[in-house]
Amino acid sequence: MRSEFCQAQVGAVRAQVDLEQAQWATLMAAIAQRRGLPPRATTIAIATAFQESKLRNIDFGDRDSLGLFQQRPSQGWGTAEQVLDPYHSIGAFYDGLVKVKDYETLQITDAAQRVQRSAFPRAYAQHEEGARALASALRGYSPAAFTCQINPGNVRSIQRAADDVLAAFGDIDVQVLGDDASYRLTGPSADIEARGWGVAHYLVGHAADLGISRVTFDDRTWTAGDSDDGWQPSPTRRDDTVIFSTN
Repeated sequence: MRSEFCQAQVGAVRAQVDLEQAQWATLMAAIAQRRGLPPRATTIAIATAFQESKLRNIDFGDRDSLGLFQQRPSQGWGTAEQVLDPYHSIGAFYDGLVKVKDYETLQITDAAQRVQRSAFPRAYAQHEEGARALASALRGYSPAAFTCQINPGNVRSIQRAADDVLAAFGDIDVQVLGDDASYRLTGPSADIEARGWGVAHYLVGHAADLGISRVTFDDRTWTAGDSDDGWQPSPTRRDDTVIFSTN
């Protein structure tokens, strides 16, 4: 069995994460995309979660702190159950971030601190470079830049994978046929490319959990088990449709 990990390679920066960290980073990117937030918001979220929990959904922390962002139920972040729900905790973080004036131009550590009110306000900066690379890839602005090396597991339901994509990205039209599913994007071509790669990278980041064996977008294909080679040229160009399989 090979070691399993994911990585974003953007320019000279290589940001490596394990499979759990990949799941939560890709979900942060998906929820930001669904909400129409800029990639900067994703960078801030990922950097914050790295500092607070090492990008893990942990059920412990200082005093009553819990989850990805170590949010405290006693401070109004929700119940303990809600704070441990990544959809809730990520959404709550973004709710706080968008209230920060000029967060898009603030230093990342300053924006994170205004949401978190941490006792160590400068600590977020150490995660900035890796978070930027992950956000650039996972929001689709660095095409084919995020890949995972996984050991293919049991085949799982394609419908489960399609439902997961729908939950993460919101009201999108995912079509299921046999062991394949597809999502056709519409809109300006530049927007399609970024959104398409965002979905494609999300699927790769969740491939181990969802049993995804193959993802194709634009002119590239990622295949589980061949992950050492990352995204390979595809014989069929799919520049407006993300296709994924569990067979």
